[in-house]
Amino acid sequence: MRGSFHSLDTGASSLFIKSFSRTARWREAVSILHEVKKVFTPSPRNYGDIITAAMLNGDTTTAWALYDELIEKGLSPHQETWDTLFKGVGKTNETEAEGMSQSEHQERLQGILLYMRNNQIYPQHSLAGSIKTWFESLTGQIWTGSWTSATPKGLCRCCGSELESIQLTAEEYQQLKDRVMADIIQGRDVFNKTTPEELEMFKAFVKRKPAFDVVVDGLNVANTNKDKSRQSETLLAVVSELEGQGLTVLVLGRKHMLRPSRSWERHNMNLIQQKAHCFFTENISEDDPFLLYATLHSGNHCRFVSRDLMRDHKACLPDGATRRLFFKWQRGHQLVVDGYVAAGRRVRFQSILSYDTIVQTSADSWHVPFDDTEDRSTYEVPQRWLCLTTKH
Repeated sequence: MRGSFHSLDTGASSLFIKSFSRTARWREAVSILHEVKKVFTPSPRNYGDIITAAMLNGDTTTAWALYDELIEKGLSPHQETWDTLFKGVGKTNETEAEGMSQSEHQERLQGILLYMRNNQIYPQHSLAGSIKTWFESLTGQIWTGSWTSATPKGLCRCCGSELESIQLTAEEYQQLKDRVMADIIQGRDVFNKTTPEELEMFKAFVKRKPAFDVVVDGLNVANTNKDKSRQSETLLAVVSELEGQGLTVLVLGRKHMLRPSRSWERHNMNLIQQKAHCFFTENISEDDPFLLYATLHSGNHCRFVSRDLMRDHKACLPDGATRRLFFKWQRGHQLVVDGYVAAGRRVRFQSILSYDTIVQTSADSWHVPFDDTEDRSTYEVPQRWLCLTTKH
């Protein structure tokens, strides 16, 4: 093929990388990768194939060098790649592991766990199993791993230690608020979705109102009902539930919701406007900046109702620390309607946990929340934990 074609396309390059990686000639995959890099960024899968080959052949130096390159390029590793790195170490003792001591390895693998923490990634059950096996196999250290869960108060049912709180401190909240206001609300990207005039009108509106307890993403909530003819009814049910709890509610909507139709019945929309403060944006506007502004402006107690994940906004935040705060705030403040809103039934929200579901560590323990289900929605957090403890 090299003789027949001047260059190989992405698909062919990927196939060669994958194929060579599974043979004794795996190093040839590395040279193909270098050629590919001159033209485009290789995929996490390309890197993963060669990292796996390097680990299986005992060349940990090459494996970690490629892993670092993958991270530097801003790519997200596949879980199988992490699995290989945790498993692969067991196949090489210190003398075979080319140029890397056990303590260096340990540091590198713990770095993967911190990467999961910082990026709010949950290992799948099989990877959690490899992490457990690796900890328990460490020479000169005695680690015990157990599958467990947390109490409602946020204590590990296995070792009894307290998991991190989901609440942001006053300083963290202020820092997050300032950054979101600067980078997302005032940021350049907002005006692709709305106009400066509309945003200024909204800010003036929020200033005139009392602090809100809950901000509702009206369209997002109305769409939880698959039956499009009942959108206004669904939104009314959610607003009535919140109002019934004595909360000050803001509903964000779009102007088209005020035009009477089967989906948006006038009677329901009038009732919503009696029960809550409402702001309707132009139909082309994006709701998120308004939602974030109103919620953060109202204070740390204010929550928001939406199924949206705001992944795009993470990209506007300048640094990892702020992104972590943003997601922590989101996990602690996002109310999601539980199931579908049925006529005549009370609306329920998924409960917000008091502790943070994120990889965490202390002097003598690691707690790793893992995915034990294939179909977890992205705004849901896992319920199962791997508890790892050591005796010093």
